Amino acid sequence: MTAAGWQDPPAAPVLAAWPVPAGVRLVWLHLLSRRVPAAAVALVGCGAVLRAALQWHWTFSSGPYAQRIPLIIEAGAAAAIVVTSHSPFGEAERATGRWLPWLRLGTALALTGLAIGALQLGVTGAGLNEGIMVLARNVIGMTGIGLLCSLVTGGLLAWILPLAYMAFAQYALLEAWRSPWTWPARPPADRGAWLCACVVFAVGLAAFTISGARNSLADNA
Repeated sequence: MTAAGWQDPPAAPVLAAWPVPAGVRLVWLHLLSRRVPAAAVALVGCGAVLRAALQWHWTFSSGPYAQRIPLIIEAGAAAAIVVTSHSPFGEAERATGRWLPWLRLGTALALTGLAIGALQLGVTGAGLNEGIMVLARNVIGMTGIGLLCSLVTGGLLAWILPLAYMAFAQYALLEAWRSPWTWPARPPADRGAWLCACVVFAVGLAAFTISGARNSLADNA
């Protein structure tokens, strides 16, 4: 008898994996390529830090200084959102991804909503000065600034302008500026401030949806 007669029996067929719809797989790969799960964790962390700042009285309860720490955290949340505009595939993805604009739009909107929700949970019961309306307005406006910045600097450097605006807004708070373009210094119901923040967000979101972040040298890092 030869060795061929002692061959192992054929392995049992492996059960086929559950089929994943192509659309779901596309969305998931898009989110992974943009590091969206990491950004979501960062946004939850921003909510936790804001909660700690209010719970342990790291900030004032009233007056112009009361918004300083929350504004820094809100700018950090906006920065985490806009960094996800970075594409690791560059022009190849632009040429082949016909659903790419919709994915960009959905991702930006979902992360902005998550940021507002996470920060809202962070301030629930902790008594944020000026309330959730100012918080939401700041996140919306600074995210729009970051999306506009990504068109020039690329996704990896899109955090620069939101943080620069945050520093500018800190000065505006101390000086009690009344311009609606300095919306962090305006009251919650100020229509001009809301209009400016929403216009910046709408313009930034539309431009980012259509063209995407610039493919810069920083994006190839």
